[in-house]
Amino acid sequence: MTPSTIELVPTAEDRRIARHAAAAIALTVAEAAIPLPLPGVKPGLANIVTLVVLARWGWREAVWVALLRVLAGSLLLGQFLAPGFFLSLSGSVASLLALGLAMHLPRRWFGPVSQSIVAAFAHIGAQLLVARLWLVPHDGVFYLTPVFAAAAVVFGTANGLIAARLLKELGGGKTAPVAQEP
Repeated sequence: MTPSTIELVPTAEDRRIARHAAAAIALTVAEAAIPLPLPGVKPGLANIVTLVVLARWGWREAVWVALLRVLAGSLLLGQFLAPGFFLSLSGSVASLLALGLAMHLPRRWFGPVSQSIVAAFAHIGAQLLVARLWLVPHDGVFYLTPVFAAAAVVFGTANGLIAARLLKELGGGKTAPVAQEP
């Protein structure tokens, strides 16, 4: 029997996704250390990375970064397959779907700030729905909607402004993927 090996050679795109996912994971872990006034209300700092990746390299790479962040972040924080993991995953999937739709809106009126707010509302909506269907089998969970909606507006706006500033400093929208790598 001859030994066989499979050699996986990472592409420039793989390295770029890994760098962005690492940045998002670091922000997720750092955010976990911030005391929260209300469980579930977090700034979502890692979403800034997702917004920048979406604007510069497209939805496909943003999906990879966001999902790798949820998976690795939950493993690092000891929440993998716990209720928090499923809440985070459902929120991320919903916000990615919302971003996938929002990125086709006219750029003249819809930029990183509005995309961030849309994503924040989708994230909160999905989390409330999962919490209602799985964790809290009572409609009382929806009484938290105004608090979470206010947080979505505040943090969505802040994250969108930071992403817009980063994009301005980095040079804006989509670029040729290979041109960015050495």
